Amino acid sequence: MKLIYLTAIAVFSIGAAAPNWTLAVKLAPNGAFVMGNPAAKAKLVEYLSYTCSHCAEFNAEAAAPLKRDYVAKGLVSVEFRNAVRDRLDFTAALLARCGGPRQFFAISDQLMATQSVWLAKAQSFSEANGERLEKLPINEGLKLIARGLGFDAIMKARGITSAEMDACLTNKAAQDKIAGMTNEAWGSRKIQGTPSFLINDTIVAAPGKWAMIEPELKTALAAKK
Repeated sequence: MKLIYLTAIAVFSIGAAAPNWTLAVKLAPNGAFVMGNPAAKAKLVEYLSYTCSHCAEFNAEAAAPLKRDYVAKGLVSVEFRNAVRDRLDFTAALLARCGGPRQFFAISDQLMATQSVWLAKAQSFSEANGERLEKLPINEGLKLIARGLGFDAIMKARGITSAEMDACLTNKAAQDKIAGMTNEAWGSRKIQGTPSFLINDTIVAAPGKWAMIEPELKTALAAKK
């Protein structure tokens, strides 16, 4: 929480300059990370999977304009909730959290941007290590996946050591939060796939394309005036 406090001070102490709300990131009680103005008129929730190609495509389309035109200005807040589909996804979800609020969205963006690279390694990795993974305790399996797919290099580039990476992968509280979000997504909310979206707690029927989501945000903003 200290990091978040210091960041907030930095946002609001730049004289008369407007705050950049992309610098305001907090960890919500459900375990999700939220970027933006807590009083934003439109609150966008994305249910995502790191092994979902459509999620990576949406991130590539939406990340820059969403942050620049909506989040930075305090109009929209963005919350990422995990809807885990497999062990590779679970591994990536744990690692995205490893830098805390300060680095979460940057690491998440990088995992999405490099998805095609590390997923390309997945088939040969699974063929070579499938039986071993089935026998390993879950935490040891997560470590093996992280190194086998090259996640360790991504984390190292972010200043996160191997020991710190392993601690993130085996963090029971983080594992439970991700499991809770996943159960809420597929079980309680009953999303139909990833990415899925809520705006102001209402499910968005539009497909997961920025060209479809942006008009929904504009409608929500207009309705709140």
